[in-house]
Amino acid sequence: MNITRENIDALNAIVKVDIAKEDYSDKVEKILTDYRKSANIPGFRKGHVPMTMVKKQYGKAVLVDEVNKLLQDALNKYLTEEKLDVLGNPLPKPQDDLDWNADSFTFEFELGLAPEFEVDLKGKKAITQYKIVADDKMIDGQVEHIRKQYGKLISQDTVAKDSEITGVFANEEKEINNKTTLTLDKVKSKTAEKAFIGAKVGDVVTVKTKGLFNDDHDLMNFLKVSHDDAHGLDVEVTFKVEEINTRELADLDQELFDKLFGKDVVTSVTELKTKIKEDSEKQFAQQGDQKFLNDVTEYLVENTKFDLPAAFLQKWMQTAGENQLDADQAKEEYENSEKSMRYQLIEGKLIEKYNLQVTFEDLKSFTKDMIKVQMAQFGQMDPQDKELEDIAARILSNRDEVKRLSEQLMSEKLLELYKKEANLKVKEITYDEFVKEFYS
Repeated sequence: MNITRENIDALNAIVKVDIAKEDYSDKVEKILTDYRKSANIPGFRKGHVPMTMVKKQYGKAVLVDEVNKLLQDALNKYLTEEKLDVLGNPLPKPQDDLDWNADSFTFEFELGLAPEFEVDLKGKKAITQYKIVADDKMIDGQVEHIRKQYGKLISQDTVAKDSEITGVFANEEKEINNKTTLTLDKVKSKTAEKAFIGAKVGDVVTVKTKGLFNDDHDLMNFLKVSHDDAHGLDVEVTFKVEEINTRELADLDQELFDKLFGKDVVTSVTELKTKIKEDSEKQFAQQGDQKFLNDVTEYLVENTKFDLPAAFLQKWMQTAGENQLDADQAKEEYENSEKSMRYQLIEGKLIEKYNLQVTFEDLKSFTKDMIKVQMAQFGQMDPQDKELEDIAARILSNRDEVKRLSEQLMSEKLLELYKKEANLKVKEITYDEFVKEFYS
């Protein structure tokens, strides 16, 4: 067997594989001999079928199968030994005139080669890392929410601005019929607010859905409509009032603090606000990190210049998926995924450059930490290490879970790398400012 490569350019190559008779003949002969021993052909005793008949009936199929196996093994070995970094998979060039009666065969494959490039994390333009803080307004709002949540419900005769109103939203045409409880601070429409205020149990209030709430997504919760239906929904709905309450705020005393955090963990309003600030900013840090990761990704893709074997990749995409694509569909698929492919190549280069690795011990520790967080959400604050070990072992026995967790852990390692090596500037911002700037 002989394998040669012709480089078309820096990103494309043709690999030629020549297979001679001596490469496959012994294997084919052995398989046909085994077939002869077990073949059941009418008119012949088992094991006594003439070899000529076995070859005539099975010879070509065995030959094709063995040559294809030999071809794939040889090609994979060649790519490994030559350390060729290929994109997609080798594409066989069409051979309409292939003669399987010949003794030797030649096959050609197109290769798309990964580009050579360098990644510079310390670019001239600094990337902003947002430190999201909980300001006094937000902390006071959280304290107010806690006092309402643990306060007492007091029945009212009529709806006031601070009422909790329970009733049923309905619209026959849109098949809306949902019992819910709402407060008027969720209502954006002044007309709707006026319609609610003064209503009594048994009254039916009619309001328009367009602009009803501060956030259209609230229509999904209060009216139980789909995400698609919530956007642009412009109909009248009725609300039959079933119950009206106001909430007497809970006292900020030790009984409430113990109920929230455990005995004597918090002993004053000052400590309560400090705890709220710490817990909130831990959650905000995750959103800040995700924003930072997205911004670094965008920066690296935009500022790391290299070409891709676009024509090859589009041709490969035509047959790579479950459903075959035509040329136009493959081009669209390529354009949609090009940015993702570029980042995967950049990420791979950084992992190699900085020797980022996910060891089994890293993965086990990461999994145990994840389990502890989940258990804490259900009130199990101090699990035994053996319990964590057993749960982690069960999780890590699942190959799909290992893959998913490994990717998460590598993403965290890359995030830490970016924080350490990238040219960045830290900007402090309140959560409201963060949401308004990036998600409004």
